[in-house]
Amino acid sequence: MRFTCEAEGVSPPLQWSGVPEGARSLALIVEDPDAPDPAAPQRVFVHWVLYDLPPDSDGLPESVAAAQLPAGTRQGRNDWERTGFGAACPPIGRHRYVHRLYALDTQLPDLHEPDKARLLAAMEGHVLAQAELVGTYEKRAH
Repeated sequence: MRFTCEAEGVSPPLQWSGVPEGARSLALIVEDPDAPDPAAPQRVFVHWVLYDLPPDSDGLPESVAAAQLPAGTRQGRNDWERTGFGAACPPIGRHRYVHRLYALDTQLPDLHEPDKARLLAAMEGHVLAQAELVGTYEKRAH
């Protein structure tokens, strides 16, 4: 609950391991493919965009602030048109929140707060591996 609009709206703690040899950076995209209604999804809503995380990083703490991100990490823009984590706040139904971590064979240049599409375009041809974590959330009935 802490990670939703019904509570504190903080970012969840994330941990990873097994980053492949040759990785020069990591990228993280968190999105909801069920917006606005899982019964009739119309779009993928992006909650968080990070890139140039160091390949030797092993995760992010809960409620991570920009100043606490690993050295060199850059932020992109979410679908609220701002940087940082945007909390789960589905209008109806149980939504999936897909966390994708990409290992890249390069460190990307400063893309000046890219959206998801721009980041994916810059990553094209550089993805060595990817991992996925899916969580779900549905607002409580009031």
